[in-house]
Amino acid sequence: MDANFAALFYLIASVCFIMALKGLSHPETSRRGNFFGMIGMAIAVLTTLLVLPNVGLNLLTIFAGVLIGGSIGTVIALRVQMTALPQLVAAFHSLVGLAAVFVAVAAFYNPSAYGIGSPGAIKLNSLIEMSVGVAIGAITFTGSVIAFLKLQGIMSGRPIVFAMQHWLNLGLGILTVLLVIWLCRAESGVAFWLIILVTLALGVLIIIPIGGADMPVVISMLNSYSGWAAAGIGFTLENNLLIIAGSLVGSSGAILSYIMCKGMNRSFVSVILGGFGGETAAAAADLGDKTYQLGSAEDAAFMMRNAEKVIIIPGYGFAVAQAQHALREMADLLKNEGVEVIYAIHPVAGRMPGHMNVLLAEASVPYDEVFEMDEVNRDFAAADVAFVIGANDVTNPSAKTDKTSPIYGMPVLNVDEAQNVFFIKRTMGSGYAGIDNPLFYMDKTRMLLSDAKKMCEDIVKSLGN
Repeated sequence: MDANFAALFYLIASVCFIMALKGLSHPETSRRGNFFGMIGMAIAVLTTLLVLPNVGLNLLTIFAGVLIGGSIGTVIALRVQMTALPQLVAAFHSLVGLAAVFVAVAAFYNPSAYGIGSPGAIKLNSLIEMSVGVAIGAITFTGSVIAFLKLQGIMSGRPIVFAMQHWLNLGLGILTVLLVIWLCRAESGVAFWLIILVTLALGVLIIIPIGGADMPVVISMLNSYSGWAAAGIGFTLENNLLIIAGSLVGSSGAILSYIMCKGMNRSFVSVILGGFGGETAAAAADLGDKTYQLGSAEDAAFMMRNAEKVIIIPGYGFAVAQAQHALREMADLLKNEGVEVIYAIHPVAGRMPGHMNVLLAEASVPYDEVFEMDEVNRDFAAADVAFVIGANDVTNPSAKTDKTSPIYGMPVLNVDEAQNVFFIKRTMGSGYAGIDNPLFYMDKTRMLLSDAKKMCEDIVKSLGN
């Protein structure tokens, strides 16, 4: 294919990627965004195959790889539960990082195939770009693996901290810079592999001190890292499309991380460097022996049927129970009774950005009834009932009042300002952050200790009577 035509098709693919990001910014246009993303990737792959020299010699290998990888991805996508999406995303991020490492290794040992020089005489700018790509890729790989293990429950979700941890991370960061300088000056294979080993270790060390409540930001941060890793390798390969696509992913992930940091009162710089929220999150608040009031489906149905305004707050327990369809049916019955029903979404509810929005969209909940925290927090004081489904940490009033709380300063939903609160939980155990919630023990709160889906179905039955 002529270079000018290749550049044109790469430009079209880049525009499709931009349109995909625009579409994914809102639930109503997300399907269209996914469609643009698929079209852009198809154009990019086909164009790359047509411009590669001697591609015919490797066509069978390429299609075998596509077939094997595509088959595995399809099976995983069809089988994965909605609650497992965060760890699936983390696992896929790890593969992007690993791919960046593999490409860098191939380019280092066979630079002539990539047009960046010859063995022992690689261009200086290519060595710098290769170093950045392989370092970020290695950090993304091991960091994503740790995030997957924490989310999957294979590794404890609690922060893992030890003495001098931040100093060790700083030392490894400085060592990485020195190794990059060594590689660029001497093109040393030893320096190249030491960069990989050091950054693999750094990826582990910057994620293990992060507690479970901060995992949504971790997912967003690793998404950004995977994009920058791809962009770095794109510079090495002199592939404009890879640079553009990687930069789009990296910048959008960084912007999302910044937005979520504001939603959690976290330092953006600390997020980028890793290890945020570690030491404080390890200390769980203890409220001692408190008494709580049990409620029932009949109580909740009666109170909500006679309410003027009900605010529903979904959380991770809502996702675990797959209660979205039962909840939608409950909300429809209430609206038929003349009750105003809206949904309040915290930016870090669930285990990944947009987790609750996806679940509500799956149940065809109208988009104009779903509000973000900043839009809805002022409405709680006028709400007759706040109906919470497994959203523990993001409704904890300790974040507003208790300076000793690990989550103090994190913006939360003002559920405690509602006239009445019904809180669905399986047990009275603490949330993912490992701290108790004083909201459970307020006089206005009734605890509905049950599976969320079953409780919503029972409330539906009571509303139908």
